[in-house]
Amino acid sequence: MPRPTGRVLTLLELLQSGGTRTVAELADRLGVEGRTVRRYVQQLIDLDVPVESVRGRYGGYRLAPGYRLPPLMLSDDEALAVLLGLVAGRRAGLTTTQRTANETASAKIRRVLPQHIARRLDALLDALDFTDQLGEFDAPDAGVLLTLADAVRHRRPVSIRYTDRDGRRSERTLHAYGIVAHAGRWYVTGKDPQVGEDRTFRLDRIADARTLPGSFEVPVGPGPAERVVSGFATADYRHEVILRIHGTVEQIRAHLPAGVAKLEEEEHAAESWLRVELRAERLDWLPPVLAALDRPFVIERPAELRDLLLAFADRLKSRARQA
Repeated sequence: MPRPTGRVLTLLELLQSGGTRTVAELADRLGVEGRTVRRYVQQLIDLDVPVESVRGRYGGYRLAPGYRLPPLMLSDDEALAVLLGLVAGRRAGLTTTQRTANETASAKIRRVLPQHIARRLDALLDALDFTDQLGEFDAPDAGVLLTLADAVRHRRPVSIRYTDRDGRRSERTLHAYGIVAHAGRWYVTGKDPQVGEDRTFRLDRIADARTLPGSFEVPVGPGPAERVVSGFATADYRHEVILRIHGTVEQIRAHLPAGVAKLEEEEHAAESWLRVELRAERLDWLPPVLAALDRPFVIERPAELRDLLLAFADRLKSRARQA
């Protein structure tokens, strides 16, 4: 059960959100009886918080207009959500003025946070990286995210309970190199010492994370974001697709980003042909992409993709002939 002091602070937060709150509403939110709500209100008044009583059918309690509350009181989850939103905003092409406001807001919030929360969030900001594919990110579990960030900063092994895309559950040990935000999801990447290979895990599939004794060294090489996108491009999916495309890296990357495809220059090619390798669970999305790319290309494999392209071209011809 929450302690009375905690309920009094929760009451203050509810009143802080504005408007008049009825006794019944407050009692329900706090899990207490009406007379207990009145006692908590009196405790706030004794602390010089100007709580007003509103009479009538829609009466209840509210804070006096114009009252300015003391510095922020944020839970771990709230502080995490605010700071992650501000950090992601810096990556979203803000103007100079907006970027400055973003940074000053972050600094103000961090100054008023309790020291233990501020330390954990600093560890997260040190461990966090972004790819070029942003998006509207889902809120991660604060406990899992902060535990992983602490493990990254101090190079400590971490145990995770993970559910893969096929629903299989396992407990894994990970030497986490970094946390990466990519295309609207959060990932942690590092080495699985049991198999001796790098792995990337989605945070929303991690049910629990706990730090283990020991330490490890981060290998020299690509950063966490580059590891994540290159891992997606070579992931084990149903179809392996190999193309040769005549064009520049910029032209191809505009339609097949690094998280989707690997590019290699063709050896001994007199012109700018690039070898493109990708893996996909389905092929039906590729014909429209190749049409939009509008560059000469050759399909090395699979043959099934040629059939899909021919069918796609026939549909375009048919529609173009319609009056």
